Amino acid sequence: MRKDTERTAFANGLYNDFSHWLGRRFPFKVQKISIDAGFTCPNRDGSIGVGGCSYCDNRTFNPDYCHRGVTIREQLTAGKAFFARKYPDMKYLAYFQAYTNTYASVETLKRMYEEALGVEDVVGIVIGTRPDCMSDDLLDYLETLHRQTFMIVEYGIESLNDNTLVRINRGHNVACSLHAIERTAERGITTGAHVILGLPEEDFDEHIRQATLLSSTRLDVLKVHQMQIIKGTRLAREYAKQPFPVYSADEYIRLITEYIQYLRPTMVLERFVSQSPAHMLVAPNWGLKNHEFTHLLVRHLQKAEAWQGKRWRDDAAL
Repeated sequence: MRKDTERTAFANGLYNDFSHWLGRRFPFKVQKISIDAGFTCPNRDGSIGVGGCSYCDNRTFNPDYCHRGVTIREQLTAGKAFFARKYPDMKYLAYFQAYTNTYASVETLKRMYEEALGVEDVVGIVIGTRPDCMSDDLLDYLETLHRQTFMIVEYGIESLNDNTLVRINRGHNVACSLHAIERTAERGITTGAHVILGLPEEDFDEHIRQATLLSSTRLDVLKVHQMQIIKGTRLAREYAKQPFPVYSADEYIRLITEYIQYLRPTMVLERFVSQSPAHMLVAPNWGLKNHEFTHLLVRHLQKAEAWQGKRWRDDAAL
């Protein structure tokens, strides 16, 4: 894509926004409904580690209608009722979000995914997982499934720095993440990833290096959010003993403004920020709702004359 025409490809002239990308695929409004299907993770149950990631508490992103122990159909029905009050004509994506949603036998996973897709008004599926939990047999099944319905496989890669991955007890390395993205994309499956900006010992230059590396992959969709320190986690205990820098809202806005300029313009950006419940949050406490942050970011991008891909080069070295 030519540099002088990149911006015209974006609905807002600034970045390749997820909601507009979805709008080109569906003739109706679409909303994700989160599901807690009762999974765990291999770095929690002892398969590769215990204790989980140092920053993680899944309660920070599970909505009120999402309850472990309730069937997938019941969770989706409750989620539909929650959103239908405001948008009665909405359709839905079943979002297998909590923990590692490919961490079971293929037959078990097929039953779960197909139960979700059998619910009325569910028009697709999003599967959140780890890059070390995707077997070839499961990819075979998902390759078939994606031909029948809308689907995203979303990998939590969090960082593309091996030292960071060890520090946060992630349990896999960068090579594993890159390999999972490649294996999934080559099947034609829409491939997403989640990263955290502001992890301990990662600075501005490191974030830009990782943005360049991400842009060299076949990743389709990217979710980004700021490092949040949650009460009761190992990271919170580390922070209490020896505080490390966390981004203020203004600093993070300036970081994102630079970061997205190094992202390939065809990559879809789903979000830039996350909002944990205030009673669980140690730091940073910005006092901003997600849409308020996005409004401030857009204003800053406009003022800085910055947009996604402005500094991206398709020949950038890994």
